[in-house]
Amino acid sequence: MNRGVYTLALRALAPLIWLWMGRRAKRAGGRWEIFSPERFGRPASPSSLLANPVWVHAVSLGETRAALPLLQALLAKGLPVLLTHMTATGRAEGQRLFADAIERGQLRQAWLPYDFPGATRRFMAAHRPRCGLLIEREIWPNLLAAARGAKVPMALVSARYSASSLRQARRMGSVMRQALAGLDLVLAQTAEDAARLAQAGAPAAVVTGSLKFDLVLPPAQVEAGRAWRMQLGRRVVAVASTREGEDDPFINAIKRRTAMPGGPLFLLIPRHPQRFEEAARMLQGAQLSYARRSDGTVPGPETSVLLGDSLGEMAFYYAASDVAIVAGSFAPLGGQNLIEACAAGVPVIVGPHTFNFKQAAEDAIEAGAVQRAADAAQAVDAAMALLDDDERRRRASQAARKWFDLHAGATARTVAELAPLLNRPAVDR
Repeated sequence: MNRGVYTLALRALAPLIWLWMGRRAKRAGGRWEIFSPERFGRPASPSSLLANPVWVHAVSLGETRAALPLLQALLAKGLPVLLTHMTATGRAEGQRLFADAIERGQLRQAWLPYDFPGATRRFMAAHRPRCGLLIEREIWPNLLAAARGAKVPMALVSARYSASSLRQARRMGSVMRQALAGLDLVLAQTAEDAARLAQAGAPAAVVTGSLKFDLVLPPAQVEAGRAWRMQLGRRVVAVASTREGEDDPFINAIKRRTAMPGGPLFLLIPRHPQRFEEAARMLQGAQLSYARRSDGTVPGPETSVLLGDSLGEMAFYYAASDVAIVAGSFAPLGGQNLIEACAAGVPVIVGPHTFNFKQAAEDAIEAGAVQRAADAAQAVDAAMALLDDDERRRRASQAARKWFDLHAGATARTVAELAPLLNRPAVDR
């Protein structure tokens, strides 16, 4: 497939894509602005434009959080930053994390345009970025072609590229190979990611590590979580970032354990806000006593589950926990971020499907910071075993924090490699 065929296919599928986005927006809530001018490359207003910004694209919630250390470093250098997203949750998180920079006019947010040639060219012409930084794996053929046409150097930062991504790129043929070849710089998380990117057609990558290891947990949230745990006076197990198909087996495993006297409080924290109500209905159906974090009350001794129906509080949940089960890995979805839990010094349990964090999961297991369970029931049993063994839990907690500290420094390495692009003056075009 060449880029012309890709563009024709994208135009033909656009109504279905917009219908899917509309349905997702209805479930998830938030402002998606599917047909706003920004989605077609036109700025919201001239006042929203920055002079010669560093453009960072963080597609959704996870990438926005992953980009936090890099964005903080760019802002600390005094650089103007244009931050783009595709989802409402990513944009809302960016607005929350960078409220001060937005208020002082150093950072602006925008929707990434759809990958149509005209939309991407208008985006480049309007914003005139000095460079573009794509977080993790956002490769759009027409967007990269427009960047080349506008002489905007592009970098793929904290890049991860799974075996399935490589297979998909090969199925797409020349269009993806040409898009990847158009990158000026690739900074990979691991040597495996670098090798797969090279096989897909990208330039030779520099391995700089994952930006997620430079995450600094919000001190206020950590302190609040620990104080909440002390006030609660019970053992706590977080079941974090559950996704489709995971809540039901976890609720069944929790019900079996909470039927016993003196059981812990389980925090059930769905990954996506559109699933909060679904999880609440499942808890009701299982006849489990539960409370909601959004109510703001400390659960009583009769409460079995606290539903984590809030956004931006993961540091609070981990700080309040004795053990963390990081989900997204108990269905074939690749797993969610286990690094944040390790940063909080919490022993971690993951499922069998961690290909999104393959190297990190393997390294953390070897370091004694993480253990793997085959399914939800086994994960809950493993969590209970840790709760009942104070010394083993203490060693796992120390191992988690030590492993996290050992991998710090990716942001400094990334900024050093990006220096030629960040210091590049605007190109007159």
